[in-house]
This record gives sequence, structure tokens and C-alpha cells, in this order.
Amino acid sequence: MFGEFLNIFFKSLKLDKNLYKNNLYFGEAAIYFSGLIMILDGIAGAVAANTIVKTAIGLSGLTALATWFVWSIFIFVIGVKLFPDKENKTPFKKILVGVGYAHAPGILRFFAVTPDLLIPIIFITQFWIFAGLIISTKQILNLKSNFKAFGIVILSFLIIAFISIAFVISRMNALPISTLS
Repeated sequence: MFGEFLNIFFKSLKLDKNLYKNNLYFGEAAIYFSGLIMILDGIAGAVAANTIVKTAIGLSGLTALATWFVWSIFIFVIGVKLFPDKENKTPFKKILVGVGYAHAPGILRFFAVTPDLLIPIIFITQFWIFAGLIISTKQILNLKSNFKAFGIVILSFLIIAFISIAFVISRMNALPISTLS
């Protein structure tokens, strides 16, 4: 079981498109493997961030699970419902698993042990995750175009970023701000 998990992890790191094509990797344990990847991704991000600012590690793991579902929902809605290629009957679970697998590079954030390494590792792993998401989206949705897969992932990201920024701004407006007269 652990060997299968490591196989999936390394195939994801190598951006192996066969990981997303082969139904062998979408069996019974797939949802647990992808969930574990997301939790470890969240914890690794919190550990890396702790080199600069105190971050709740447990909360980061739970936030990663929420992020996993949000990414998957947007990719499903945009790729399967709004802009499908032909008659696409891809189940949500397969997209959920693929999004989880694509986040495997985020686990490498555990190596951001000093503030000097934090920014480069965060950027590298984030672009790596985006590449994994584009590959998984193309393979799982059986798209003909890399550009369409890129568009689905970027549109999903922009929607998530807009919602996140709007949420943060709404919370900032709710903070009591003292003004000196």
C-alpha cells in the first residue's frame, strides 16, 4: 500500500501523464492517497511558512482539504459542464483524485527550512503544481488541446483568487481601525 502511494507520488513529481490516463491509479484507495497528498501539502506549506510567520499546522491541513474540493469543483464545472470536449462524462471523483495527485510537488515545501529558501521553493512548487493540474486536466477530461487544459486551470485559479481576495478584503473592513485625531 505504501509502495503504491510512493509510486503515485513520484509519477506526479515527474509530471507523468500516464498517472492520469491509467485507471489503475483511480481505484478504491485513490481518494485516500490524493487526500493524504493534500493534507501533507497543507502541512508542508504551514511548516515552510513558520520560518517567517506563525501558522497553525492542523488548520493548514484542513484548509488544504477545502482547497482540494474547491479546485476540483471549479475544474469539473468549467471542464465538464461549461466547456466540454464532445460528450464528456468524466465523474467528479476522478477529477478530485487528479487534483489531489497534482498537488504532490507541494509536499516538497518541507525543504523550505530557512527564510531564504521559502520564496524560491514556494514559487517552484506552485508552478509545478500548476503544470500537474494542466496535465491532469488534459488527460482526465480527454482534451485535445493543452491550451484548453491551461485555460480551465487558469480560469479556476482566477475565480478562486478573486473569491479569496474578496473574502480577505471583507474581513479587513470588519476590523476595528483606530484613527488618531
